[in-house]
Amino acid sequence: MIAVIQRVKQAFVIINQQIHGQIAKGLLVLVGIHTTDTAEDIDWIVKKITQMRIFADEAGKMNLSLIDLGLDILLVSQFTLYASTKKGNRPSFTEAAPPSVAIPLYEQLIRTFEQTLGKSIQTGIFGADMQVHLINDGPVTIIIDSKDKK
Repeated sequence: MIAVIQRVKQAFVIINQQIHGQIAKGLLVLVGIHTTDTAEDIDWIVKKITQMRIFADEAGKMNLSLIDLGLDILLVSQFTLYASTKKGNRPSFTEAAPPSVAIPLYEQLIRTFEQTLGKSIQTGIFGADMQVHLINDGPVTIIIDSKDKK
């Protein structure tokens, strides 16, 4: 599972010309689900994202986490994170999980974030055509891959 984490001042996703999910200060998380991902990948990603110390403390150092500050998450599925560009000019997405595998894992990811944070999170809609708007804070953008957890 790959996650692109962006610290934001605000973010929202538009679907069919309407705002579907939005947050103020927090994290926009774009997530790609691999064909081999499991619940273990979900647990690792959620723990890593919610505990990552990328928010400033009173001294201005990145020393506080999403949990420490009680901030929000906007989670958006993005299969294109598994694009392979090794051959030719057209990306291949064979490493991205098909919807039959990815949708249940995405839904489990949402539930795990909500259980960990003790509140609902904002999301896009899996497979929808979405326009994601954000004000990146810093900018701070971090990429994590659950396959690199060892």
